[in-house]
Amino acid sequence: MRRIRPLGAALAAVVLLLACGLPAALVAGLVRAGDPPVPQASAAASDDPATVAARRLGERMTAELARQSAALLGGDRTGFLAVAEPVAHPDLRRRYAALRALRVTAWEADATGLPTPVEGRPGEWRLLVEFRYCFVAPGCRTSRVLTGTRWREGDRPRLLAVEPSRSAETGTRPWEVSELAVAVGARTLVATTPALRKELPGLLAQAEAAARIADSYAVDGRAPDRYRIFHAGRDEWQRWYGGGRPKWTGGYAVTVGGGHHEVVLNAEGLVAGGVDDLLRHELTHAASLPERGYPGRDTWWLVEGLAEYAGADGEPIDRYAGLDEVRGLLGGGWDGRLDSLSPADDAPADRVGGSYGISYLAVRHLVDRFGPERLRAFFAAVVHERTPVAEAAERVLGEPWPALHAECVAYVRAVVG
Repeated sequence: MRRIRPLGAALAAVVLLLACGLPAALVAGLVRAGDPPVPQASAAASDDPATVAARRLGERMTAELARQSAALLGGDRTGFLAVAEPVAHPDLRRRYAALRALRVTAWEADATGLPTPVEGRPGEWRLLVEFRYCFVAPGCRTSRVLTGTRWREGDRPRLLAVEPSRSAETGTRPWEVSELAVAVGARTLVATTPALRKELPGLLAQAEAAARIADSYAVDGRAPDRYRIFHAGRDEWQRWYGGGRPKWTGGYAVTVGGGHHEVVLNAEGLVAGGVDDLLRHELTHAASLPERGYPGRDTWWLVEGLAEYAGADGEPIDRYAGLDEVRGLLGGGWDGRLDSLSPADDAPADRVGGSYGISYLAVRHLVDRFGPERLRAFFAAVVHERTPVAEAAERVLGEPWPALHAECVAYVRAVVG
């Protein structure tokens, strides 16, 4: 995630990403597309008649969802709407248009249990459904979202509503709740609201350039099939993926399963000259982070430092926008340990900028000292393999971590003088 700087200044990088062990405000759940589906309830000899009836109703609902999925992939809007009552059509038309604009290439829907009656509404039922999807790239590992659906009972059940997921894992996806305008390039997909459509061509060009940098930070060379970027207006920023980000946030990346991280940009927080490094930063997260999240706050400096290093894209150190904030943090408020740099949600802007600046300079020193390949191997050991930093330093870099840590801090102090 990146923070918003005052108008006229560059953005300093701040990322809020899924991290195991972080407080609830910072944690997104881990939806892993490689996991098996939630088991369906199976028939048993002891099932009572109500359970048997609910199972048969669920099977009919699932059949309707299969018809709807085929219609979506086939570009048949009439067929997509045909499973639903007219009350659901406005929402379904918007969802259909958004998913088609995103070039959906896989769409599967499976019930995760038996339907349950809706209290106070005879003949209405709720069914929890797992939707699995791909965009643009055929045959990708699917992302997942768990959603409630409501139905009217019948020989052919009729869909009444599809609820926004509001899931604890990642929150509501943009295509669930918003109209979208979309542009697709060779490496990226960029979506925004119709009101911001005019910004799409420029954003796509900038995203494509950023993707070329981010690709080089993919662990084991496994770059995303497409980087998914959502450009949020004011209302969407508060709604997409659960909203509630720290006020200093200019962008973030969130895992959605299947090896995908979706990037969200805060349209109100972008300033001229700050978009390119923001995109390089966030797409590097999408390329480098594991889908299960990183180990915790004590590795935050490495995750953010790598993204900031990619965002800087080789610019001279004296052009880095956060040096004054680094100097301020060194002067007070920091205990000198890299593993304590992660700022609180309500941290002041200068504290945030200083934290990311120190992280950037520490990673830059490690790259200068050991080269980019060994730095990436160190990152993979710590962030992907969850090897303790001290052990990874000995194994990958060949030196004790206390000495390297002291070197990094000394380098930071030397840079800001």
